[in-house]
Amino acid sequence: MKIVVCAKQVPDTNEVKIDQQKGTLIREGVPSILNPDDANALEAALCVKDEYPGTTVSVISMGPAQALIMLRECIAMGADDGYLLSSRAFGGADTCATSTTIAAGIEKIGDVDIIFAGRQAIDGDTAQVGPQLAMRLGLPVVTYVQKVREIKDGSIVVERQLEDGYEVVEVTRPCVLTCVKELNEPRYMTVSRILYACDEADIKIWNEKDVDLDPSKCGLAASPTNVQRSFTPPPKGKGEMLTGSISEMAAALVSRLSEKHVI
Repeated sequence: MKIVVCAKQVPDTNEVKIDQQKGTLIREGVPSILNPDDANALEAALCVKDEYPGTTVSVISMGPAQALIMLRECIAMGADDGYLLSSRAFGGADTCATSTTIAAGIEKIGDVDIIFAGRQAIDGDTAQVGPQLAMRLGLPVVTYVQKVREIKDGSIVVERQLEDGYEVVEVTRPCVLTCVKELNEPRYMTVSRILYACDEADIKIWNEKDVDLDPSKCGLAASPTNVQRSFTPPPKGKGEMLTGSISEMAAALVSRLSEKHVI
C-alpha cells in the first residue's frame, strides 16, 4: 500500500502573534511544532506500515523552508520520505487554497491508497482541509476517526467518533481519513531514524510549477476567506479558591457574588 500523511508545522500556541493588517499569523521568530492531530495521523499510517509489509508512508506539507525540520522529524518517527510544497505563491492561503495546493501535490505523487490527516490544526481549528482535500481529489472521506479496525481488499473499516459514542464505517480505497487524538499515542523518534532523517532522507521541495498550479489558483490570491478582525483576548483575572465546609464555601460564594452585584 501507498500511504500519504498530510502534516502541518504550526506555531507554538503559547507564542502566537497576529498581523493586525493582514489578519494572518506571524510565524517568523515563533517556535514551531508538528500539529498534534497530524502526529496521530502519522502514527496511524505507521501502524498500518508495521502490520502490512511493503507499505510506504510519505508525508506532505505546505509551508516555508523551515517546515523541512518537521518533515525530518516525521521521517525520524518512521515515515519513508517527505514532500514540501513551498513557494511565495502559496503564502497567505486559507483552507480553500491550501487544499487545492496539497491536492495538486498528492496527484503528482500518484497511486495513493490512503490519505491520513489530522482532524484540525491548532492554529486555525477549522477542520476543513481534510474534507476539502477529499473533494478536490474526488475521494470518499471519513472524519473524526478514532480507530482503524480492519483493512480489506479495496476498503478500510474505521470507527468514527461521535459526541455520544461512535459509528463503524467501511469506506472504499483510495480515501481520506482525518484522525482524532484518541486514535493512538504517537511514537518517539529513534536514534537510528534521526541519523537517517538528517543524512539520507529523501525530501522533495515543489513550487507551483512543479505541481502544475496557476499562481492565481493558490495562496492569498485564491483565498475567499476575509478576516474582518483578529485580536488576542485579554488574560483572565486570577481565580480565587474557596476553602472550608460546603456551607462555609456556599456562604462565601454568595457573599462574593453579592459584592459584584451578580445576585
